[in-house]
Formats: sequence, C-alpha cells, structure tokens
Amino acid sequence: MAEVSVHQLNELRTLISGPVLARGDDALAAEVAAYNVLVKHDPDLVVGADSEADVAAAVRFATENSLPLTVFATGHGSYVDVTEGLMLTTSRLAGEVAVDADARTATVAAGHRVSDVVAAAATHGLAPVVGSSTGVGAIGYILGGGVGPLARTFGMSSDWVRAFRVITAEGDLVHADATHSPDLFWALRGGKGGLGVVTAMELELVPLKTLYGGSMFFAPEHVGAVFTAWLEWTQTVPEELTSSAAIVRFPPLEFIPEPLRGKTALHLRVAYVGAASEGQRLLAPLRGVAPALIDAVSDMAAADIGSIHNDPDDPIPLWDGNVQRLLTHADAGFAAALLGAVGPDVDVPVVAAEVRHLGGATRRDVPEGSAVGGRSSDYSLLLAGLPDPSLFESVLPQAMEGITSRLAPWLSDTTLINFQAKPADEAAVSSWPADIRARLAEVGAAYDPRGIFSRHVAAGGSGEM
Repeated sequence: MAEVSVHQLNELRTLISGPVLARGDDALAAEVAAYNVLVKHDPDLVVGADSEADVAAAVRFATENSLPLTVFATGHGSYVDVTEGLMLTTSRLAGEVAVDADARTATVAAGHRVSDVVAAAATHGLAPVVGSSTGVGAIGYILGGGVGPLARTFGMSSDWVRAFRVITAEGDLVHADATHSPDLFWALRGGKGGLGVVTAMELELVPLKTLYGGSMFFAPEHVGAVFTAWLEWTQTVPEELTSSAAIVRFPPLEFIPEPLRGKTALHLRVAYVGAASEGQRLLAPLRGVAPALIDAVSDMAAADIGSIHNDPDDPIPLWDGNVQRLLTHADAGFAAALLGAVGPDVDVPVVAAEVRHLGGATRRDVPEGSAVGGRSSDYSLLLAGLPDPSLFESVLPQAMEGITSRLAPWLSDTTLINFQAKPADEAAVSSWPADIRARLAEVGAAYDPRGIFSRHVAAGGSGEM
C-alpha cells in the first residue's frame, strides 16, 4: 500500500465536502464505530461522503494511491478490524426516501436504514420486502440478497431492486439495471460487494398496509413440544405465511420482560400476508400445543414489521464464529437432535438457536437471473454464541464443534452471505455455487481490475458494513 503524503491528504480535503480524517484524529473512532463493540477500526484515512461527488473523488484517490477501500454504512457488517487503507462512510448520504406511489418504487440512498424505507413507504400504503432487523443499512442488506419475515411470500429482498447507481473503481457513475450494465446489475443483486460503491438504488414496493403477525414466547417446559409441533406445522402452511423459531437464553436483566427474565424460552415469529381471520385459523394448531407466556400475534401495521423479531438496536459484542447453515431437510429427528444439543435442559453457551422456514418464493429466481445464493433449501439454522468475550477463544469454538457434529446429518455446506463473518474466500465458497462464484469473479475483474474493493468483502463478509 502506498504512503499518503501530507500534500496528498490536503489535496483530498479540497475535493471532499464532508470530513476527511487521518489516523490519530480525535473524531475518527466515532466516525467508524461498529455495531459490534469488539471491533475497533483504525484505517489510514476516513472520508465521510457528503455527496455522490465525494464518493467519486474518494474512490479515485484510493485507486490512484493503491489504497484498499472499505465502505462503512451502519457498521452492522463489521467483524474484523480495518487497520489500513481508506474507509468511506456513507451515513450522510440520506435525506428523505423518495417514494413514487404510482410506480410503487422508492429511491433509497446509501445512508438510509431499512427503517427509513419502511416509514416512507407506509405513508402510501406500501412496504419494502425487508429483513428481520430494520436498523441495518438498506443497501448493504440488499446486496446480500436478504431473507426476512415476508420471504416465503415475496422472495429475497434483492429480487425487488430495479436499478442501482454505482461509483466504479475509476470513479465513474454507472446506472445498472436489467438493460444497462446488466452484468453489474446481476452481480449486485446478491453478490454482496467488491464491485463499486452503491450510492442509491430503486426499490420496488409491495401494496401492503397490514398483516397478521408478531411473536409468541413459550416457557422452558414447553419448548420441546412447541418447537417439534412448529417444525411439523411448517410443512402444511401456504407461501403467504413465513415463520421462524428460536430457542433463546434470556439473561436475568431488568430490561427483559419479567416472564422471560433469566429463562430459556422458545421465541416463535409469524408473518401472514392475508386476512387476520385466516391467520388465526392457520396459527390455531400451534396455540393449542401449550399456553404462551406472551402472545403478541395479531393484526398489525406493516410499518411495525421490525417488532416481529425485535432485534436489538444498541451496539453489542458479537462473536465472529457464529454458525449459519442451510439445512438439507428438517424432520422430527432434527428437532430431537437440536433440542438435545441446545434445549432448556442443556448447559451450553448458545444465546440463540434459530430455525427459519424458507422455501416458497425464496426458491424462485428473478426472470433475468441474480447472484443470490441459498435458494435451494426450505430451512436455515443460526447458532449464536453467548456475547461474552471470555468464551470466544476456546469455550465457544468447542461448543459449536460439538453441536454441529451432532447436527451434521441435517446441515448443508451452504450459508447465506449476510450472516457470514468469515474471510472473503471462505465466505464465497460456502455462500455461492461454483458457477456464480466464477461469474462474480469475471464481473469483479471487469469493474475493479486492481482489486481496490477487495476489502469490501473481507472485512466482515459485508458488501457494506
């Protein structure tokens, strides 16, 4: 990597309207603070882009000076410290989300979070197809495909992108859609990153004001029966219903609702796109298995979709060895094995073991094709270790090895890239089949021949952090 002189740094500052920070500047740490509090970024330079022109100037500077470039949006994809190169922050590229109600589209900028898009669309009776967490950056999430609470009904979130605005490694602005730069458009829908800086995207919205959804919690003594019943029940439900179940170890902290405090409970999440009466009928078999500690499934505004999973918004420590796999199948044997490995009666350092019901529309690619991986399974599994750094070196790796060995008959080798925290090459092998990996490499070589954006993926597996 080339050294940047004081003269070059001053020249860069004349080109950028936002802040330009060098290592040692007081404001640098706050500018690149990650969602994972254990990650401490300390790159050579940070550029806080205030405009698309700032992005282009920063990219040209990185290319001309052979600086690896990392894009930083909300920090949710950060698992590895970035300690060199230029980090480009895009949080200032926001403003209002522009919604065209007649066309049912939203123009989303690089600084927008999913929650911004949800709120803007809701005022028109529309909704984006989003993930479980609405606090993440919209573009970074979309670049990885995206599986959310409406996935079985509407498919991957990236299926709904109609166009991208991209600054390439040469600092050029490219409009990519199905007919303009279609190779880049294909790669950005699910290929995660390393191809340029996406400054904006046009996202198609769905007409959705309300849905029947929410979450239910079951006590430790009912976890086994309800989880087993849920898994069997998923084989009977229509595509309009998406659900997931997580065995969660709640800490004994005051902010946790009293019925869950210090307990291992089953968290069942449901989203049905249809009439509440039909949703109630579909859910009745599960409600009949055992009484719920909390039953918050009801007719709800689509704008409140983030409350279904209720993922934490505040920064937390995260272990980079969490396990995420697609399942080859999920039967009663799998339910018994999972409960035997992480159920309420087992002393294991796993804060959550989540199974998502996929299939439905997630299996169907868009007509023109996309780089999304992971369309082949009806279920996914996520095992999240307790966020205690003292366990990261040996306790959690040993525990995860034992659990995955026990579940091996049901685990595929495939993961979803948005859940990856592995180095780029390892993440790519598990996230995409060989033909998609080869095509992504070809597109990358065409748009970034010098590999300026290679850190884009390596730093935490994220197209954008």
